[in-house]
Amino acid sequence: MARKDELGSKKISVLLRELAIPAIIAMLVSLIYNMVDRIYIGNMPNGTIGMAGLAIAVPVITLIQAFTMMFGTGGAPLSAIKLGENDREGAEKIMCTSFSALVFVGLMLTVIIEVFKEPILMLFGADAQTIVPAAEYITIYALGTVFVQISQGMNAYINTQGFAKIGMATVMIGAVLNILLDPIFIFMLDMGIKGAALATILSQAVSAVWVLYFLIKQSPMKLRKEYLVPDFKVLGSIMMLGVSPFIMNSTESLLQISFNNQLTQYGGGMAVGTMAILLSLYQMINMPIAGICQGAQPILSYNYGAKNFDRVRNTFKLTFKVCMTYSLCAAGLMLVFSPVFARVFSSDPATIEFTSWAIRIYLFGGLIFGAQLVCQQSFMALGQAKRSLMMALLRKVILLIPLIYILPNVLGDSAFAAQMGEPVAHLVKDAARTFCVFFAEPVADITAATITTLTFMQFYKTALMKKE
Repeated sequence: MARKDELGSKKISVLLRELAIPAIIAMLVSLIYNMVDRIYIGNMPNGTIGMAGLAIAVPVITLIQAFTMMFGTGGAPLSAIKLGENDREGAEKIMCTSFSALVFVGLMLTVIIEVFKEPILMLFGADAQTIVPAAEYITIYALGTVFVQISQGMNAYINTQGFAKIGMATVMIGAVLNILLDPIFIFMLDMGIKGAALATILSQAVSAVWVLYFLIKQSPMKLRKEYLVPDFKVLGSIMMLGVSPFIMNSTESLLQISFNNQLTQYGGGMAVGTMAILLSLYQMINMPIAGICQGAQPILSYNYGAKNFDRVRNTFKLTFKVCMTYSLCAAGLMLVFSPVFARVFSSDPATIEFTSWAIRIYLFGGLIFGAQLVCQQSFMALGQAKRSLMMALLRKVILLIPLIYILPNVLGDSAFAAQMGEPVAHLVKDAARTFCVFFAEPVADITAATITTLTFMQFYKTALMKKE
């Protein structure tokens, strides 16, 4: 297989560029879709309430995507390692087991969400105003859960074989179609936020068909019916590695719930709506980095399986340099030109003023986020399940979520918090504590990036340097 030979022999900088650029383009197109989706919703009648409702629904969507990460991202590196060991049958068994698990989980999630959506949304921070748009969105979105599982989860198996352009096409098909359908359903057919959800699931359905066609008809590593009955030993291996990205994404859902609850208490609807904007901007930092890491993953995994450790080390070094450079530049621009970025999402002067202030606080840790994500994803690519899990827990569960609740109580009455919150004191009921909620993000980001980088460096010295 030509692609397989290239992973083990082609110049790393050229190979990383070939694999990463399509992934980055796909991520950027997906990011543009997310931004356009929120811009459309924000410009509906009662767009502020619509944005707040979407912010309440986002944790449910994130939880759905967590399962795609468990079985997709969890299995793909294992499959690539098997390819590096020249065990294609083993690689296909892993892929087919993942597919069966994704379909089963998708069906189960659809039923659970449709039956229990209102209590789930209330638990996630909905109130009398936001429950209606949140329920309208998630009712339709849940019907497409299986499509999301297949299109996103199985696309990892396309990328891990080195077919980055095909993987890019998967994301672009869904995102471009979504962008085209949004104004038709939201405005022309007057479906509002329900139209945004319908556009999403139809787009994901088309992407799912594309993925299945490639993996059944064209991929060297194919979905085969004889492997579709799950091998529970293989499933256990997938879940062991996949539990790290699952926790990263499911705790993202818990994280969003924590932000929503605290911001509702101290900042009200404007602060909750701003959180949806901040999430989009953070994606502008982390999604291209994730694309670079996605491009590096097949190189790292394949060469680790082939015991070509010099290429593993060189790939990591190059990936780290590129990602750190990007995170410094992207976050730096947002901090300096925060009003410009705020105006993209709103024309309301008060919202622009508040969002500009929040950006400068919330995104400060994004300056070094590249280090956190590269080291975390490299642990994943090298099959280091326990280390990857610990780093996944560190930033969100151990640091950020507790800080969201601790800092308003510890710093909320301090002169520092009062001074930092003073510029928006006329917009929210408790500006000092609202500042403390946003301030939890950079504190956790900087601490986690430092610890994760030091942990990977120790692994690098003890595990990879000895493998000459």
